[in-house]
Amino acid sequence: MKLRLILGDQLSLTLSSLTDLDPQNDLLLMCEVRSEATYVKHHKKKIAFVFSAMRHFAEGLSGKGLNIRYVKYDDPNNTGSLFGEVARIIAQNAISEVVLTAPGEYRLQTEMAGWSAKLDLPVTIKDDNRFLCTPTEFADWAEGRKQLRMEYFYREMRRKHSILMDQDGPRGGQWNYDSENRKPPKSGLEIPDTYHAQPDDITQEVIALVEAHFPDHFGDLLPFHFAVTRDQALEALDEFIAKRLNLFGDYQDAMIQNEPWMYHSHIGFYLNCGLLTPLECVERAEAAFHKGTAPLNAVEGFIRQILGWREYVRGIYWLKMPDYKSTNFLEATRPLPDFYWTAETQMNCMRQCITETKQNAYAHHIQRLMVLGNFALIAGLDPDEVNNWYLLVYADAYEWVELPNVTGMVLFADGGQLASKPYAASGAYINKMSNYCGSCKYKPTVKNGPTACPFNYLYWDFIGRNDGKLRGNPRMGFMYKSLDRMSDEKRQAVQDDTRRFFTAIDTDEKV
Repeated sequence: MKLRLILGDQLSLTLSSLTDLDPQNDLLLMCEVRSEATYVKHHKKKIAFVFSAMRHFAEGLSGKGLNIRYVKYDDPNNTGSLFGEVARIIAQNAISEVVLTAPGEYRLQTEMAGWSAKLDLPVTIKDDNRFLCTPTEFADWAEGRKQLRMEYFYREMRRKHSILMDQDGPRGGQWNYDSENRKPPKSGLEIPDTYHAQPDDITQEVIALVEAHFPDHFGDLLPFHFAVTRDQALEALDEFIAKRLNLFGDYQDAMIQNEPWMYHSHIGFYLNCGLLTPLECVERAEAAFHKGTAPLNAVEGFIRQILGWREYVRGIYWLKMPDYKSTNFLEATRPLPDFYWTAETQMNCMRQCITETKQNAYAHHIQRLMVLGNFALIAGLDPDEVNNWYLLVYADAYEWVELPNVTGMVLFADGGQLASKPYAASGAYINKMSNYCGSCKYKPTVKNGPTACPFNYLYWDFIGRNDGKLRGNPRMGFMYKSLDRMSDEKRQAVQDDTRRFFTAIDTDEKV
């Protein structure tokens, strides 16, 4: 009898560890364990989502007549770790081999590589077949390249999978329509709500469990409306394509107060736990373009996020780990401010994005990058603390996708291995792409003084503080020319405002 372990982010019937399943003899194992729920203090809604999706998936496997052992979190015999549960099952059954699909996080891969010796049994770890590019293929693509830019990888993926291609090149004559996807918000937009699933008895039981066992974890548990089955996830995907994809391209960078979902798909939850597969999402979006229900800039932009960016950051993760986790190119050391947890700040953009993160275990990519991440970058926040925050607060966050996005894209902590320049911006960008600034104490048009937007002076402090690290970056030349033209009086004002701002944070004053 083989024991086949299914992890909480591997909820796919096509999983590689199940391809040669012997339904009559093999034993499947799924377990909710403390070590995975608490290695960072995950958002309550994230834990509820994963546990509920796991239980529904296990119920589906049982309904197919498969022999599955499911260990709930509050089972009195639960050892609290994946290895402990595997060892417990082996002690109770005549297991000849353990089979599993490769985990998505390096820490688990390292741990599982030692299981065979500990268990005195063969442990077969199969490649994860739910991605469109294997780590080996990515490493082959990266070999010999001076710069690993996503755009060139994305083009190769488009060719490989024949997505949005004509005989002579990319559909429409361009590979990338990002320049058409940056419209600021305008009044009168009718934004459809995100997908809502009604919690069933299984989900209600999980919600009660999370409330009882994780009361001190970040975030709001209710209301809960995530999809927790494959059928529901497909409904969420279809609803996005029917109702929001047509305007996704135009407004994917826009932010509107009290509109957390905008025109985004919100399927990262379901892709990253296995309820959806990347190619089916890409192909359904491409079909919408061919039917004429969504424009090319929207469809290409959506496909680029999945076929390009998602596969690319996973490739970077496995190529660069474990050293990637400890990179800190800009030598940033400032602790994460308390307002990342409480949302108690007078910076309205930060308050909105943190509040919505707390409520929904979600924020869209511009909120994550250009508000929350932008502040972390220009304030010089410690990469370890920022990475832990992003990993635990978002329900779609697993280290393989979170770490490259934060270390590379948000913080430039890898020194440019992923991004060609730091994504630092002043308050003018936030003012352009959102309506947050109109309800803020601070003014984006004021550069210095107590009413100035903190992003304005922190931006220039960041540029000056990192002169030795960034001046040589060809994409930073304009900024350093502007800094060089800055008067001594202006430079002193930037330093004074920055010092005042950080002193206020350090003394628990509301900023």
